[in-house]
Amino acid sequence: MIGRPDVRRDRPLSGPPPRENVTEHVARPGPTLRPAQTVADARDAIRRGSPKAGILYFYVTEDSGRLVGVMPTRTLLVEPDSKVVGDVMLRDVIAIPHTATVLDACEFFILHRLLAFPVVDDEGKLLGTVDVTLYTDELAGLDGEGDAHAGRAVTDDLFQLVGVHLADARPKSPFAAFRGRFPWLLANVAGGLCAAFLTGLFEAELEKAVALALFVPVVLALAESVAIQSVSLALERLHGGRPTLWKLWTRAYEEFGTGLLLGGGAGLLVAGVALAWLGQPEVAACLVGGIVGGTTCAAVIGGTAPTLIRLVSAKPHVAAGPIVLALTDMATLGIYFSLARRLFG
Repeated sequence: MIGRPDVRRDRPLSGPPPRENVTEHVARPGPTLRPAQTVADARDAIRRGSPKAGILYFYVTEDSGRLVGVMPTRTLLVEPDSKVVGDVMLRDVIAIPHTATVLDACEFFILHRLLAFPVVDDEGKLLGTVDVTLYTDELAGLDGEGDAHAGRAVTDDLFQLVGVHLADARPKSPFAAFRGRFPWLLANVAGGLCAAFLTGLFEAELEKAVALALFVPVVLALAESVAIQSVSLALERLHGGRPTLWKLWTRAYEEFGTGLLLGGGAGLLVAGVALAWLGQPEVAACLVGGIVGGTTCAAVIGGTAPTLIRLVSAKPHVAAGPIVLALTDMATLGIYFSLARRLFG
């Protein structure tokens, strides 16, 4: 890949506008390779390309221009000439979508620590590349002359790329930290009280099958673990672009299927142990249903809550955890005990 020889250098040192589209800063991708080429042919193609700047990465595209891989320079040097590019290239390419902003691109450099990234359109076709100078120019702008308030705003945006608000990253007094974080913990308090209330509503079922109470910690722990995983992945995805209702729906659909599979595997395992231990098929059935239902709800809630919170301009990295865990506990216990009522009622 060629650096950025055709990117204008006459812009001010203040750096690119943070919300500007990244396609305004892409460079020609330089010599691209084909999967069917041999390593020797790939080297010849690179030599004929006459790159004008330091080559960072070589991308592999189909004839249509769709990006399918990346060829590390080391591979080109050490692999035999007869090797086929498609057999030795790396297929897992991290690409920036053409809808991303400069801030989104900066996040890619922060999270993935690569020197350059390809930019692709909706069909996966290679449009060009951006290298790390885009990120360094953005940072350089923070130290240049200009409006102090604007500089703080850009710094604030860069911190939010990795899920940390600038105000939260600065040193605080314990009381200030308490004020910022305690209100969200009230969600856990409310969720715990509601869970206790739900348990009381199903006291009759618990008296009929005391074994149900033995597995409550397991059922809740599995659902909460899935919720935390989903929240972490959702927060990471928020950095790749602006939240939309379509992304919210897509995320919910994906997490629903993932939650079903996770719950099915864990539920069958726990139910099998319970059946071998207690010999009570009804308890095993409650465990399967409760775990499958709980983990599915947890995955959907955890996968969508950060986006919903971001849409209302709150801080998802602070608020999502307590809210998701509280909702997960209530949903899981409700499903678990409702099945118990149906089976033991």
